[in-house]
Amino acid sequence: MSINSLPRSKHVAWASGAVLAVILVVAVSRSGAKPSAQAPPAAVVEVASVQQQDVPVYGEWVGTLTGQVNADVKAQVTGYLVTRAYKEGSFVRKGQVLFEIDHRPFQAALDQANGQLAQAQAQLIQDQAQLATAQANQLKSQLDVEKYEPLAKVDAISKQDFDDATQTNLANKAQVQAAEAAIAAAKAQIEASGAAVETAAINLGFTRIISPIDGIAGIAQAQVGDLVGASTGPLTTVSTLDPIRDYFTVSEQQYLALQQRFSGSEKDQWRLQLILADGTTYPREGQFYFADRQVNPDTGAIQLAALFPNPGNVLRPGQYGKVRAIIRVQQNAMLIPQAAVSEQQGSYLVAVVDKSNRVSMRPVQVGQRTGTLWVIDGGLKPGDRVIVEGQQNLRPGMTVQTRPFKSDVE
Repeated sequence: MSINSLPRSKHVAWASGAVLAVILVVAVSRSGAKPSAQAPPAAVVEVASVQQQDVPVYGEWVGTLTGQVNADVKAQVTGYLVTRAYKEGSFVRKGQVLFEIDHRPFQAALDQANGQLAQAQAQLIQDQAQLATAQANQLKSQLDVEKYEPLAKVDAISKQDFDDATQTNLANKAQVQAAEAAIAAAKAQIEASGAAVETAAINLGFTRIISPIDGIAGIAQAQVGDLVGASTGPLTTVSTLDPIRDYFTVSEQQYLALQQRFSGSEKDQWRLQLILADGTTYPREGQFYFADRQVNPDTGAIQLAALFPNPGNVLRPGQYGKVRAIIRVQQNAMLIPQAAVSEQQGSYLVAVVDKSNRVSMRPVQVGQRTGTLWVIDGGLKPGDRVIVEGQQNLRPGMTVQTRPFKSDVE
């Protein structure tokens, strides 16, 4: 029997079955040709082992710079400024003229004092001449008395003549004493006049206001035409800046630690660093200069001073900077790169890889930073491997591929 001879219903069923079989074969063949899904490769991270070495522990204190010597330049006589003879902010030498006051009144005072001195000297010469005359007269009258005295005893001359000679001699002695007193007064007047001349000359010199030291001169606080005097305050300030002084304050405990570390003559070897306001480290080291005589009882702190070389006068008074010094050495400190530490709400975490390259998150206690490393005070042990690069999207329990971390400083 042929297919065409079959009943129509059976023919339709057979055809439907054949089509279904073809569809199943195609589906099975296609599903077999498609590759199976594969797991993503493990993340690659850079790891570093915990290092252990001795690390210096630094102390930092906020300091204020000031000149080694700060000289306020003031007027010592009253007068009008006629000249400002320096450039503000420039280096000036000791003895260099900075300002000039109108000198004419002081020159007149000096001339007057010189005139009075000349008068006193002339008076002295006149009094000395009078003394010489009085002494000559007294000598003559003394000789007369000595000549008349033996004659009067034998009545060779009258008693009246002898008495007259005696009185004349006494009068001449009085004139000598008066002349000597006049000379003494003239000499005193000369001394007073000489002192007046010296004072007038000093005051005249004060009209040229000079720098008392070598240093940097500040802004002028008075201008040409101003009336200045001893009560008007500094005209400017000159500061010696090389070396420059840095005042900083440390606690009593830190001071004692520094004393124990640097005892005796080793104080002169304190090496200090200066951290400037922009965060950079000043290239020249400073040295300890002195400690104040007492600890402040209100704050429990003591003021120290350091000196920093300042060629070119780059550093200026009034600048702020942190003074940094080694206060002790931490033995066998554990160190990891700073990039391995993440901060979350005040706590610090590091990602640690075990021997199976499995990730775990571990809280740590951090100490001070030293270069690109961070001192770890707790939470790790020597030999632990921490992830430095590639921590993003890591979860505890993940397995990773590792490779050694190479820092930029290597």
